[in-house]
Amino acid sequence: MGQGEGVSTKQVPWTTKLVYGVGTVAFGIKDNGFNALLMIYYNQVVGLPAAWVGMAIMLAMVADAVLDPVIGQWSDTLRSKWGRRHPFMYASVLPVGIFYFLLWLPPAGASDTALFVYLLLVASATRIMIGVYEIPSTALLAEFTQDYDERTELVSFRFFFGVVGGILMSVFVFAVIFSDVPTDPGGLLDASGYARYAWIAAPLMATAIFISSIGTHRRIAGLVLPPPPPRQSLWKTIGDMAETLFHRVNAPILIGSIFGSMAGGLNAALLIYMQTYFWQLSSDQIAILTSSGLLGVVLAFVIVLPLSKWFGKKWTTLALYSLMLVAIVMPIGLRLVGLFPPNGHPALLGLLFAFFAVVSMSVVAAAILTVSMVADVTEQILLSTGRQSEGLIFSATSFVNKTVSGMGILFSGLVLTLVGFPQEAKPGLVDMVTVDHLAIVFAVATLGFTSIALICMSFYPVSRESHLNTVAALAQKQASGSNEREGAV
Repeated sequence: MGQGEGVSTKQVPWTTKLVYGVGTVAFGIKDNGFNALLMIYYNQVVGLPAAWVGMAIMLAMVADAVLDPVIGQWSDTLRSKWGRRHPFMYASVLPVGIFYFLLWLPPAGASDTALFVYLLLVASATRIMIGVYEIPSTALLAEFTQDYDERTELVSFRFFFGVVGGILMSVFVFAVIFSDVPTDPGGLLDASGYARYAWIAAPLMATAIFISSIGTHRRIAGLVLPPPPPRQSLWKTIGDMAETLFHRVNAPILIGSIFGSMAGGLNAALLIYMQTYFWQLSSDQIAILTSSGLLGVVLAFVIVLPLSKWFGKKWTTLALYSLMLVAIVMPIGLRLVGLFPPNGHPALLGLLFAFFAVVSMSVVAAAILTVSMVADVTEQILLSTGRQSEGLIFSATSFVNKTVSGMGILFSGLVLTLVGFPQEAKPGLVDMVTVDHLAIVFAVATLGFTSIALICMSFYPVSRESHLNTVAALAQKQASGSNEREGAV
């Protein structure tokens, strides 16, 4: 069988799985920075209004997201001696490190308008260059193996390094870089800590991407290399892309991602506010609470494969996201009705740690299965349309997640403005009515958006049996094509 005629049926070596996963350390660090630090840094430290920060982050995510399908389609059609994906992966290494470093060093004394433009441009460049690596790298998942369960294993490696990398960086940030008291020198509201963070985080991100790219380079010769696509008009290409993205097997995940990403963006941007002002945790306590994610990751990898084998990917994913929703909303609801320990109580941190571990376990395990489900879509669409579009399909989910998550972050900035949350707010000194209003909006919005996402994803049609049938049909189709070519010769 020549190159490009099929995917190898051999198991992917564990060394390849390892280096394949390492690259997502960059993604985890970036997510941690954007989600936990960027809003509070530019709003509370630099002094840019929260709504402006939210708008800049949202626009950066939209700019990034708009280019994702372009990158995905480009990597699907590229033909080079380094394959379809690796040229993009290598090209992202230095820009990712440079732009992420600059993100945390805004010009001193600049006006709000200048700061807004700076944040928008540098955040956009950072996210776009991460996408130049992430989209082609993720597309390799569908090319490395067609096995229903091994794909989940490969995604597990990616999520392990991405989540653990982000969590360890977060723990390091709150336990080492920042002091226990947010307003003290060296605390969470001290700009010098963010500069130290930039010097550490940016080189780590670039190094992780390079290790993953060079470590998977030797697999290029064994990857699928389909024939070059036929030349066609721009409108025909756009039409084919739309047909692929809104195919009936992909649409439930794509639409569900819209609402799930709204909840995720809102949650990501407001979590640090909830920890600092609603729960009134110190930097050391936030570090301990963040470390609960490590326990959650371990639990996720323990349960994800057995549960998906017993109940299938779809129903396991729906159950896990439902459990996540309960674990997010319940502590807030109990506190608001007076049934949760008050701030400063010895039991508070332990209870929050348990709830956060459940959230982390559920999110990681469900996200692993969701990406694996997207990979299973690729064969269904290939059989139906004849187009091999792994990069485009993965980029579509990424496009929705980033665009709508950006809207969630924008919404978080508007929420802070609407509830009258003050700038340069001191923990413990903000009016508790304002803080409670923030918590109520946070909980209700998370509940609503996530519930709609679950309903959409329940229509996902691919099961283990249908996937196996599709792979068999593709193999038969390829064999028939080979026989026809041999007969013609």
